[in-house]
Amino acid sequence: MSRTEPVESNQPNVLFIAVDDLNTWLGCMGGYSNTKTPNIDRLAAGGVLFTNAHCQAPLCGPSRASIMTGLRPSTTGIYGMTPDDKVRWDGNEQTKDITFLPEYFSQNGYHTMGIGKLFHIHSPGGVFDESGGRIKGFGPLPEKRIVWEGFSATRRKDYGRTSTDWGAFPAYDSLMPDHQSVDWVNERLGRIYDKPFFMALGFLRPHVPLYVPQKWFDLHPLDSIQVAPYRSDDLDDLPPIALKINDLPMMPSTEWAKENGEWKKIIQAYLACVSFVDYEIGRVLDALENSEYADNTVIVLWSDHGYRLGEKGTFAKHALWEAATKAPLIFSAPNLSKGKVVSSPAEMLSLYPTLLELCGLPAYDRNEGKSLVPVMQGAVDSEAFAISTFGYQNHTVKSKGFRYIRYEDGGEEFYNHATDPNEFDNLAGGNRFQTEMSQLKSHLPNVNAKWDEHSLYKFQPYFVEQKARVNGSSE
Repeated sequence: MSRTEPVESNQPNVLFIAVDDLNTWLGCMGGYSNTKTPNIDRLAAGGVLFTNAHCQAPLCGPSRASIMTGLRPSTTGIYGMTPDDKVRWDGNEQTKDITFLPEYFSQNGYHTMGIGKLFHIHSPGGVFDESGGRIKGFGPLPEKRIVWEGFSATRRKDYGRTSTDWGAFPAYDSLMPDHQSVDWVNERLGRIYDKPFFMALGFLRPHVPLYVPQKWFDLHPLDSIQVAPYRSDDLDDLPPIALKINDLPMMPSTEWAKENGEWKKIIQAYLACVSFVDYEIGRVLDALENSEYADNTVIVLWSDHGYRLGEKGTFAKHALWEAATKAPLIFSAPNLSKGKVVSSPAEMLSLYPTLLELCGLPAYDRNEGKSLVPVMQGAVDSEAFAISTFGYQNHTVKSKGFRYIRYEDGGEEFYNHATDPNEFDNLAGGNRFQTEMSQLKSHLPNVNAKWDEHSLYKFQPYFVEQKARVNGSSE
């Protein structure tokens, strides 16, 4: 595939950067708690930053399946963790003949390469022309956990074991899988290709365990940490089903973290992981800038969902609230403005059609998302909205000023972000915002597929019960 002279092509290359569990605590998005992300910030300064982008599912597996298929979870029934090779299979009518995003580029003349966490684990076999794979697990790991054992303190037998833990480990960046992934990418950015390339890089951090070398912790002294907005009575006005979904006793609760002096330490560890990933992103950006491809490459940086750092009582994603669904989205391309900020709602589902348009490729008619190119070029979408789904018939719709949540049993939440950006007060039971609620309800998906056979989420008992009930089978 490589040759001695670069190929002359009007089609740009693509650098596709996925960061696991990255929330919006970034410098370019207002920052929080002394956050330090100079490289993500410079990417945003050189491109278009979406400050109101939302995942299609607040969980790694279904979120990534949605991005790579271009289909909503409610369309495919992929609501839980699904083996990479089973995202597309004959038993799923919607995905059995779908073309994954990297495959579409390959079919249109691109050399595709990928390493790290891109689908839930890495990717289905054969999706990339050249795969660096994923180093298994989220290690390296210390011999013993540093703080959090990983089980529920009260219901140990009922739940799986979370990888959640935090502390300084290992000693050197070079021992981190993400560092090794960047080495792989940077070596390939130094090659010459006879066609445009699509390069995908998936980072593991800041997914738990929150382990990185000590030097990254040193960037975030505890006395500089600002904790997340939190009210101990925040969940008192929620429908019972919301409490079921938020029942995550294997995770440290905010009350536990407060009582044990660990809240700022968890945030410190998260920010340390983000700073480490930011440094590694900087290594890639430097390599690209020093390569043959600096002036003809589309870059997109995205995360699969947000991450709660004490909001709504816990440290996890796993929810249809703002802190769990909102995530960074940045595009940089030769024909895009620099330093533009878009505050209207956007969906990660738009990644697929947006990249196709930026690269001058024909639209893929199976995509359910819409291209963001018009908005990035100045069009105003006053009716923009974003839908996130967590299990069968549990949806949230986010508009510019409001969030509406409807659960499978009809339970509702509604938040006015103009006066309540932290979503403390559920207004669904009142009469004041009925018109706004009705408008957002009109965007709820009309299709709600049953759970895909291979899609599971045994980490949370509610979803085990839901799948068995909806599909009429036992797990």
